[in-house]
Amino acid sequence: MGAAMGPLVNRYLCKDGSHRWFEWRSIAHLDRGLVYAVARDVTEQKLAEGLLAAAAEREEKLQRQLMFADRMASVGTLAAGVAHQINNPLASAAANIAIILEQLDRSPEERPGLRAMAADVQVAAERIRKSVRSLMTLSRAEEERRNPIQLARVLELATDITENELHGRARLVKDYGVTPLVSADEARLGHVFINLLVNAVQALPEGRSDANEIRIVTSTDPEGRAVVEVRDNGVGIPESRMSRIFDPFFTTQAVGVGIGLGLSICHAIVTGMGGEISVVSEPGRGATFRVTLPAAAPVESEVTAPASPQRVTPASGAILVVDDEVAVGMALGRVLGAHAVTVVSAARQALALLESGVSFDLILSDLMMPDMSGMEFYDELVERFPATAQRVIFMSGGAYTPRASSFLERVSNARIDKPFDPSAVRVLVQRHLSAARAG
Repeated sequence: MGAAMGPLVNRYLCKDGSHRWFEWRSIAHLDRGLVYAVARDVTEQKLAEGLLAAAAEREEKLQRQLMFADRMASVGTLAAGVAHQINNPLASAAANIAIILEQLDRSPEERPGLRAMAADVQVAAERIRKSVRSLMTLSRAEEERRNPIQLARVLELATDITENELHGRARLVKDYGVTPLVSADEARLGHVFINLLVNAVQALPEGRSDANEIRIVTSTDPEGRAVVEVRDNGVGIPESRMSRIFDPFFTTQAVGVGIGLGLSICHAIVTGMGGEISVVSEPGRGATFRVTLPAAAPVESEVTAPASPQRVTPASGAILVVDDEVAVGMALGRVLGAHAVTVVSAARQALALLESGVSFDLILSDLMMPDMSGMEFYDELVERFPATAQRVIFMSGGAYTPRASSFLERVSNARIDKPFDPSAVRVLVQRHLSAARAG
């Protein structure tokens, strides 16, 4: 009676220093007490498998780099428009601040409209913040990071970036219906919608901005998937070109306008997220690009009974602000004026205060600083003042190095993005101080 034993692959060192792989198969005759073994040289097969795996890895890396390069090309193409979007509110803010400073030297009765001018500065600052945030999101490195995200948020990012392209060329209509969260990379998905919006603009004839329209429609299909349609009433796509519209290097644009990678990359990004992208068009009556994405898996959350309402007394505390930008540190000191705030411009100064015995209930530290970064400062705290390390809130302007991104994934401390909303900062600080007091 024979019992077959499955194949076993081993690697052997040859006399010349090379290696060869052999696949062993054996049959055991238990009644005879014998085992027959056969070895087959599978070296070439193993090498071929290794080459195929390496080629697949190189292809995946090349695709990531190509997507990132195209995204950066899109940002570069739109840079002048984004600069325009930033310079306009910046001009408003600078002019209003100059007038405010002039009026502060006058008597109170000679300061007309001071509050209105300050409000205009605030509005301008918010417009700049949105534009910068959009640029920072799109310029993030090519590694994919999927999270449950709201489509409306990504669409706003795309329309912010392309606002100048649309201005004076077409009317933009946002018809946002209810959609589920989708599991996606915000930068990559934003890249898709930017390409679709720019393509829609380029399909519209110039000189008829009153009649040109781009409409963004979102909805949920019967299968529960999120749907985004980008519609234009432009020249449309000839039927002969429809079958090739998502092919690499195929373009309907004039020579020099594009190289035909945008839509093929959109296709790769959307299908890579488990979605679909399609187009319907009629020459002379515009085109509709439809992106369908599966809903993100629901996040399980622990349901707890609502706590009985209690009166909470605002907690005040000693706060240390560490930022190499002195103006930012001073501004935070003013924002948190209800607390005892100490502001320093270097992490080593902060360490010196802690070494001297000064204690703080909370530390707001910039992430990227010269000499000693916020990351190095935190690591020092973990070693020497571990309890204080848990009280650090990081601040960042968003220009993350690979090391900074890895660090923020590793630590659980709260984070404040610059430019910050004073009210949100106060709420965050109050919450942490109250939690510390309760603990």
